Amino acid sequence: MRKIVLVILICFVAACKKVDTKNKQTKEIKEVAAPELNLAQANKLAFLPVNCINVEYPNKLNQVIGGDEDLQSPKELHPAFYGCFDWHSSVHGHWSLVSLLKQFPDLNNAEKIKQQLLANISKENIEKEVEYFHGKHNKSYERTYGWAWLLKLAEELHTWDDPVAEELEKNLQPLTDLIVSKYVAFLPKLTYPIRVGEHTNTAFGLTFAWDYANTVGNDKFKDLIRKRARDFYLKDAHCPLSWEPSGYDFLSPCLQEAAIMKRIMSPAEFRLWFVDFLPQLKNKDFTLPVGEVSDRKDGKLVHLDGVNFSRAWALYKIVEGMPELKHVKNIANEHINYSLPNLVGDSYEGGHWLGSFAIYALNATKND
Repeated sequence: MRKIVLVILICFVAACKKVDTKNKQTKEIKEVAAPELNLAQANKLAFLPVNCINVEYPNKLNQVIGGDEDLQSPKELHPAFYGCFDWHSSVHGHWSLVSLLKQFPDLNNAEKIKQQLLANISKENIEKEVEYFHGKHNKSYERTYGWAWLLKLAEELHTWDDPVAEELEKNLQPLTDLIVSKYVAFLPKLTYPIRVGEHTNTAFGLTFAWDYANTVGNDKFKDLIRKRARDFYLKDAHCPLSWEPSGYDFLSPCLQEAAIMKRIMSPAEFRLWFVDFLPQLKNKDFTLPVGEVSDRKDGKLVHLDGVNFSRAWALYKIVEGMPELKHVKNIANEHINYSLPNLVGDSYEGGHWLGSFAIYALNATKND
């Protein structure tokens, strides 16, 4: 009799475990809907840069004043990129419009936007921008965040098959070449990487520079970026992702680092490096809560919407060609879906720059 009871209990426990396993499997395959960049969404996002690239004030110049001659208006100092509150936001505002026009030729007011781009990125205006960078006190101006976005703009123009793009790329080329030369001069002197979640993050600066160099076939520039990335990050392990985000972050130091290493390493080498760098991502139960914004009228606190977008684009890059990390796409989707509805109609504190982050993240959803 005891044996019969024991057999029944064993069967009952086994059946429960089987049910639990089934439930667990059902939970694991549940997917979060991926956001989509369609024409309707593109028109909404285009509204943000269209309405700021020629808005001169308010403005944060971030300049060193060497004398009275430096006390000029934003438009006098930066005739191409004077809007959207600061120089780098103006640059990636222009990138946003180029990216959207390239993907959606039927974008609302497309011809008017093209004319706006041509007026800003003119030969004469870019000559003045180059002149500013040669100023005695401006050697490190926008290093390397603004530099990175300038190269991203140049890359987008290079890959846009349109006569307007050809003219814009030609006009921008002197500034593009100058920024490349600044990277080449600066990177060998940078002894330690900058691991913050804001503008000066080294991994971010290397990532966009790599993308540009890879697209235009500048192998010498790629070699330098690859070498410096390996110098900075090859021995890194167990990145403290649980420490993120900091209160003002719009970049993830851990994920941005992984994104540049994914670019410069072979798939096999990256797998070996990544298993020590962020081993927790292999766990199908891994979670990463979104960055929560408490006040979108605070220019610093709204950075956390940015961290949601940048985490997403880094995660999409990381999982490319790695089916074992497919579950991580859900986390990327969650991050975009949290912040995307908050952009249009938002305050200028977020509206002048977050659209670019949203577009870049949505573009990244197309990665395999």
